[in-house]
Amino acid sequence: MSHADQAGAHGLDRHQTDLAPGEEYGEEDIGKGVRGYLIGLALAVLLTLCSFAIVHTKVVWAPAVPVAILVFAVAQMGVHLVFFLHITTGPDNTNNVMALAFGVLFVVLVVGGSVWIMANMNANMMPGMPHSAMPNSATPHQPMTQPMHH
Repeated sequence: MSHADQAGAHGLDRHQTDLAPGEEYGEEDIGKGVRGYLIGLALAVLLTLCSFAIVHTKVVWAPAVPVAILVFAVAQMGVHLVFFLHITTGPDNTNNVMALAFGVLFVVLVVGGSVWIMANMNANMMPGMPHSAMPNSATPHQPMTQPMHH
């Protein structure tokens, strides 16, 4: 039972309760649901345009552009989680938050482990190994100068 349904069961009006943007509304409040999607869309488009503007203008100091893009990316993820995926802190969203946390943990472990393994392999390469000694190297083969005898 959602927070709004519990409030309705206790005799409170839905509008007297505190609802997060991701909370589901009843059929009589479909306009509020559409409004939430439109607000999310507007915020997502605004954040995307800001990201492009930062890259193409001199508004931000050049070395800080990647940090600004990262900040906008995190904000964009937050907008998507709240307005489109309806991930909120309500008591009925505990399973959704746990599934999201597990997914994030899994991705961090896979990507972090892959980077760790690749860095370790790079550090343990034989020193001084010429590039042409590696199999399938990109160097072209030398043409034969003498004919083969059968």
